[in-house]
Amino acid sequence: MSVKSEAPGLPEPGESVTERRTDIGTEAATVPTARSAQHASGFGALMARLHFYAGVLVAPFLLVAAVTGLLYTFTPQLDSLVYHKELTVAHVGGSSRPLAEQVAAARAAHPKGTLVAVRPGSGDSTTQVDFALPELGEKAHTVYVDPYTGKVSGQLTTWYGSTPLKTWLDDLHRNLHLGTVGRYYSEIAASWLWVLVLGGLVLWWRRQRGTRTARRLLLPDLAAKKGVRRTRSWHAVTGVWLATGLLALSATGLTWSRFAGDHFTQALDTLRSHTPAVSTSLSGASGGESGSHHHGGPAGSHTVRSVDPKAIDDVFDAARREGLSGPVAIGVPQDTTTAWTVSQTRNLWPVGRDSVAVDPSTDKVVDRVDFADWPVLAKLTRWGINAHMGTLFGLANQIALAVLAIGLICMIVWGYRMWWQRRPTRSDRRTLLGAPPARGAWRGIPSWYLVAGVVAVAAVGWALPLFGIPLAAFLAVDVVGGVIRRRSAAGPTVESGSAG
Repeated sequence: MSVKSEAPGLPEPGESVTERRTDIGTEAATVPTARSAQHASGFGALMARLHFYAGVLVAPFLLVAAVTGLLYTFTPQLDSLVYHKELTVAHVGGSSRPLAEQVAAARAAHPKGTLVAVRPGSGDSTTQVDFALPELGEKAHTVYVDPYTGKVSGQLTTWYGSTPLKTWLDDLHRNLHLGTVGRYYSEIAASWLWVLVLGGLVLWWRRQRGTRTARRLLLPDLAAKKGVRRTRSWHAVTGVWLATGLLALSATGLTWSRFAGDHFTQALDTLRSHTPAVSTSLSGASGGESGSHHHGGPAGSHTVRSVDPKAIDDVFDAARREGLSGPVAIGVPQDTTTAWTVSQTRNLWPVGRDSVAVDPSTDKVVDRVDFADWPVLAKLTRWGINAHMGTLFGLANQIALAVLAIGLICMIVWGYRMWWQRRPTRSDRRTLLGAPPARGAWRGIPSWYLVAGVVAVAAVGWALPLFGIPLAAFLAVDVVGGVIRRRSAAGPTVESGSAG
């Protein structure tokens, strides 16, 4: 017979009878009716078994996500250290050179590629000029220019403005540099993190029944001797303190995962809550031979010309007149039938994400989308992503993420330590690791609870496939194992300690 932590009245391995006596007394003082006690114990044992197996099997994914996320958290500081020459000007001047001049300097340093975006520098930040090349795919070649002198300070291959180091750490956290296959690991971690957190909270709340106080729920049991009881208190209390942040990380991480993220995007589209974008169509515009811009001419009467990069200053000034302050990114169209775009890129609270489309022939704004007009769910998504990436509240956000990552790492280590400490140590029952809670707990739960639970789990499993598939696999293996064990117990040599 294996030793189980949920068995009332029995000390766990490494836990003395004296340590357990107080809990026994409080449990006996609050004995419910036989039926409700059976239901409660069945629910608790089922939760304990799910929490145990999820912790053992999913914890490695969470550990990797926590370690890689901790490394990514401080990429702004790492970028400043590694790419100081490219990102920062040597001396802040009084006024910036025209953007067209800076773009020309970047083009001279990088003759190949298509100009696609410009992020004007200000303060001690350099101007970033992006050139797309077919062989780079989603990435671009970014040339950094001192806005005060117009001199090029460096060149890097970037991904949507992210430096090579930040891109490398981002890929490490998202997919371990394994591409599509690697994304499964991070989605499994995000899909199960909330289950482990909520399940742990329920188990800790139930364990304190009869003696629930703020101190017992929120502070570790330092009076407990070394052993599983003390380890569990540290594991559980840390989870209580970090629960809100961990749930937020789980939710925001799922929004850009592969499968759950697709479902989330579909839901936003159904609710018409996707992130809005400005319209860049200039359907009446076509370039003439003389260089002038005409509207409403016959289709096909003129050849569409490439845009003139020198128009960037007028476009930028038009956006500033419209109130787009702070850091912005200027999207460069590839022909004269498409408007230029200017979008705020402020991720720090309060977030600035206003966008305008500018017709360079008139320097007039032809469309505008303000962040204040975004749907509520789109705003929440934007804030959640920024918080997850550590940019929403600056350094405070980074420190909070670091605390969550370190706390999660400690919880995982303590969880495996409990598994070790709960192993039977009797000479005739000695095993390498602790045994899981016993099977069959579901038999003590009312049938209508089970039906509702199955429906709810099926719905969640559809929305979060990498929660549902591992859970189905676990249940299948668990059922098969139970059948094999019962058949063994029904054989000619039935052991009294066999678990069904």
